[in-house]
Amino acid sequence: MIKLLFDGQVNLFIIYLIAIIISLTFHEFGHALVAKIYGDDTPQRMGRLTLNPVPHIDPMGLLMVAVIGFGYARPVQTNPRNYNSRYAPLWIAAAGPGMNLLLAFICINLQVGAWFFGIDALLGAGPQKFLQFMAFINLLLMLFNLLPIGPLDGHYILPYFMQRENAIKYDRWNAQYGHLVFLSLVVLSLMGLPIFTFLLDVAGYIASYLIIF
Repeated sequence: MIKLLFDGQVNLFIIYLIAIIISLTFHEFGHALVAKIYGDDTPQRMGRLTLNPVPHIDPMGLLMVAVIGFGYARPVQTNPRNYNSRYAPLWIAAAGPGMNLLLAFICINLQVGAWFFGIDALLGAGPQKFLQFMAFINLLLMLFNLLPIGPLDGHYILPYFMQRENAIKYDRWNAQYGHLVFLSLVVLSLMGLPIFTFLLDVAGYIASYLIIF
């Protein structure tokens, strides 16, 4: 991503960075909000139940975004002992990707709706590019975080769709090997192998079904 700066595309770099920060902020806020709904106020007490990006942004994760276009936010910490439902981990995990899907839906329809209703404020090149980036980034974040490996949200969700015995085996496997598999995929992707190319295709496919105009 920093290549944009070297190519003189400063405005594009800023748009991309702002879109990433907003997307990560809403993702983590979603986790914190649903944790509160399911009885755990730990994220709220830690200042994470907010749309202020400062408590959510990890400096190293943001630096990685600026340099290579891939990074992370500070994970929301919860206390399972406070949950009031056995399904709390499922919905808390799903809330982050769900928030990204909601943002993508809003941005896609603002982008298209601007032309449909003739909203001049959103028809400029800047607003259109920003909405396009926001929609694209949020769909990728949603799909990426639904992968059931390592620290990603998907590894909390998958066991709820497995038989108990298999779910226990999967949890043990992921605890032992998940982070290694996750890091290996990231490294291979950064080396140029099309590990996550299918996510781009799926994101484009989903986007076409989110337009309501």
